[in-house]
Amino acid sequence: MDRDAPLLFFDSGVGGLSVLGPTRALLPNAPIVYAADSAGFPYGTKSDGELAERVPAILGRLVERYAPRLAVIACNTASTIALDHARAALDLPIVGTVPAIKPAAERSRSRVIGVLGTEATVRQPYVDDLAARFAADCSVVRHGSAALVELAEAKLAGERVTVADVHAAIRPMVEAGPGMDVMVLACTHFPLLADEIAAAAPGIAQVDGGSGIARRIAHLTAGQPWPETPAPGRAVFTSAPPTLLARALGAFGIAHVDTI
Repeated sequence: MDRDAPLLFFDSGVGGLSVLGPTRALLPNAPIVYAADSAGFPYGTKSDGELAERVPAILGRLVERYAPRLAVIACNTASTIALDHARAALDLPIVGTVPAIKPAAERSRSRVIGVLGTEATVRQPYVDDLAARFAADCSVVRHGSAALVELAEAKLAGERVTVADVHAAIRPMVEAGPGMDVMVLACTHFPLLADEIAAAAPGIAQVDGGSGIARRIAHLTAGQPWPETPAPGRAVFTSAPPTLLARALGAFGIAHVDTI
């Protein structure tokens, strides 16, 4: 294994940074390529068939260009729809992102939990299976919000996002689940709005899969060589990113931004 072979993180936008963050904390010297299919954003409103074709195709181009040691589909929507297709098409380990329903059910005392994701994620049979296996004794309230994804992108691009904006996006879920004490942030964009969500829904704990995915990546790469010192990460977008996004990317150790 080439010690300079990077970890590749893939999302439709900036949501995957919520997975990149805990991974960098565990593997600080890992070379990073962060890829955002900004030309295809948002994924949550696209059809299953379109994503099943698009995601493996773009990942294939990225793998050919950057030769990563491992790829992370840091997007719940893309993972629940296209993970199996990507694994069938590409010859490298691929880590997916799934809603953290199991830890949410373990944490809940009221037995009412929310699953807050995109419209595409919350309708997936995969979510039905997770709820049946790990939260059978819970009332599971699902809510898909494209608006919340847009708000996360806006925040990272330096725009002002208010608690009122976030409250309007999550209110249908909260109102549909009286007594809810835990919500699953089933979109990697949403942890980027953790403070605003907490203010909009006080008393409801948040659970996401970022730290668990980081531990999985560390397990799969255990014993592999890394550079002796951290290298600046690279981000690549399929369309021109907002100028102000460079500052936010810098906070995650990304110094170079390209388009493909």
